[in-house]
Amino acid sequence: MGSNDSSKDMGLRELTDRVIYIIGPQGLQNELMASFLHQETGARCIARKNARRIPLGDTRNIANPALILLDCQEKNLENYLSELETDVKTILKNHLIALFNINRRHGIEETALKKGVRGFFYEHDPLHVFPKGIAVIFNGQLWASRRILSKTILDIQHKDIVTKKEAQILTPREAEILSMAAGGATNEQIADELFISANTVRTHIYNIFKKINVPNRLQASLWAAKNL
Repeated sequence: MGSNDSSKDMGLRELTDRVIYIIGPQGLQNELMASFLHQETGARCIARKNARRIPLGDTRNIANPALILLDCQEKNLENYLSELETDVKTILKNHLIALFNINRRHGIEETALKKGVRGFFYEHDPLHVFPKGIAVIFNGQLWASRRILSKTILDIQHKDIVTKKEAQILTPREAEILSMAAGGATNEQIADELFISANTVRTHIYNIFKKINVPNRLQASLWAAKNL
């Protein structure tokens, strides 16, 4: 596992102040990977069997976040994240996360990107891909194919458009009444504020419930919090 010229040309050894954790059950493989990545990047590389063994002192180093490589061999993303339980929230918040040993056929990349994962390394990627990808991730960029990035961005944009369209199914008056109802105002209070009758407010509330397909004020308030 010697250094290659491309790694040196990229200035990877400037990562001497960074930490990389390789997390997964294959101890020997991960120890060898840690040795290789340290040689290629200069970063301090540590192999661990699970993320809970990452010291708390490191998880609070927000200025220089560690890169955590999670082994996904024979697992899908949901299974792996469920194993981390509440720890994953702290890890995703404070660190850079990348997945390795991914099976391309599982198609977990879009979900992973939306959860905050920064990059992907596949089962049959050659070793020299790892230092290059790690340098890109530490530089604040994503290590993923253009196809995956484009698909994820388009999906997010589509959901934003759908959400906006859902909000637009209400008239301005209905949106105003729903906002007041969601804030705890009674029909009588809304009527007094808008100078309309309580019966008119009730009619508006009925129409709002029907349009947004909710049975009661609580559900309507939850809908308003998400869409208005």
